[in-house]
Amino acid sequence: MKRPATDLSGVLFDLDGTLLDSAPDLYAALVELSTQEGVTPPDYALVREVVSRGARAVLRRGLEGAGDDRIETLLPRFLELYARIMGRDSHPFAGVETLLDTLESAKVPWGIVTNKAGFLAEPLLQRLALYARAAVVVCGDTLAQRKPDPMPVLHACERAGMDPQRAVFVGDDMRDVQAGRSAGLFSVAVSWGYLDGGDPHAWEADAVVDSPRELITLLGLEARA
Repeated sequence: MKRPATDLSGVLFDLDGTLLDSAPDLYAALVELSTQEGVTPPDYALVREVVSRGARAVLRRGLEGAGDDRIETLLPRFLELYARIMGRDSHPFAGVETLLDTLESAKVPWGIVTNKAGFLAEPLLQRLALYARAAVVVCGDTLAQRKPDPMPVLHACERAGMDPQRAVFVGDDMRDVQAGRSAGLFSVAVSWGYLDGGDPHAWEADAVVDSPRELITLLGLEARA
């Protein structure tokens, strides 16, 4: 397994499926919308695996066979439902709080690069008391580009004062690996996330970890955990 730089300049994370398990709230919004539309919602597991792809993917999974026009029509109502309950059942994955505490104790700045729109991502992070802790938060509408384009990652590095060659990008989707690698960061895929039905070992990440504790070890911070 490759190793990241020993003199880390920072660690950037994807949000949904990497730091946060936000699928319960997205599913609850989908169930409410399905009830309004008179359709039976799919099983939770089928929705969970596509959460990293965003709201449209969740809607397509919940309203199978719906065309693009129908999805776009329902999207604002779905997002309104989600925004209302967002943070109710979303929570950091087990071990993530220890991971963030360890980074902060080691004085390694950490931040977030997500494709989630800012009007959703920022209030969610605030409700979970994470927004003020992050050195930088780059959302899906911060720039014209989104992951897998490397620009959001490079923008986050610039804003947080991180050297990309000594930084790490962590995510649960192949787009995260592609964005991090293209930006010159050490890329880490996590196996605990949503994965979009894929195999993180096939994404050509520099490393794959199965738990936040394993990431702490990979980053050389185990003694501080």
